[in-house]
Amino acid sequence: MTNRVRSWLAPARPDGIETITDPARRRAVVLEVLLVFSITFGLSGARSLLSLLNSLMQPVPLSQQSVALNTSRSELGLIDLLYQLLGVTQLLAWGALGVYLLYRAGVRLSSIGLDRTRRGRDFASGIGLAALIGVPGLVFYLVVRAIGLNLTVMPSTLNDVWWRAPVLILSAIANSWAEEVLVVGYLITRLRQLGWSENRSLLLSSVLRGSYHLYQGFGGFVGNIVMGLVYGRFWQRSQRLWALVVAHALIDTVAFVGYALLKGVVPWLP
Repeated sequence: MTNRVRSWLAPARPDGIETITDPARRRAVVLEVLLVFSITFGLSGARSLLSLLNSLMQPVPLSQQSVALNTSRSELGLIDLLYQLLGVTQLLAWGALGVYLLYRAGVRLSSIGLDRTRRGRDFASGIGLAALIGVPGLVFYLVVRAIGLNLTVMPSTLNDVWWRAPVLILSAIANSWAEEVLVVGYLITRLRQLGWSENRSLLLSSVLRGSYHLYQGFGGFVGNIVMGLVYGRFWQRSQRLWALVVAHALIDTVAFVGYALLKGVVPWLP
């Protein structure tokens, strides 16, 4: 039991991970990581910080302010649909970029858990991880909002049109794909190659995940750090990235579609 706890708190570095020692290659990897996140979630984190600062400077408490995650972009239905699909495509491309860069660097996709050899187990693990984070996460959100540390988060304000549910599901899948591939699989793999420890890599990955949720308030920041610690450690131990993608997609799908269907029906939903 003690050894099992120790292995979760301080996991061993996986076999077969190359530590890059050549100075020129190390600089290239560092530059690559900085460029990837300067155009993806790192930039999103900076924008989220500005959004939180702006919210804090408003004359009303955070809990009386709101933020919507999936919003209409046009009053014209077809144009709005195309906007939504472009957003989905962008997120899918972000994740694909991370996969491509690891592939070009000689990292086998099976080594990060993006193969199809354990589909059933990955899906089952994803369901378990979704339950582990989703239910406590909802309770945590309600508590921090009640004490004034978080904005009111509206998962969707899309109009009630025929394509709303499919687009929200696609958005959930795209979000999960981009975040888990880049913030866990890509980033931690690259940090390992730079010689970072498992715990140090996990901490940076988790704080990055929290940073681009700052627009939701302090609860969104802390809650997503906790999610990052749990999901990141699971991946470090299992090397199964599909499980994280499934778990994240399930949580977002329930939040996005559930909110759209229950708004106006459940009294406490904003």
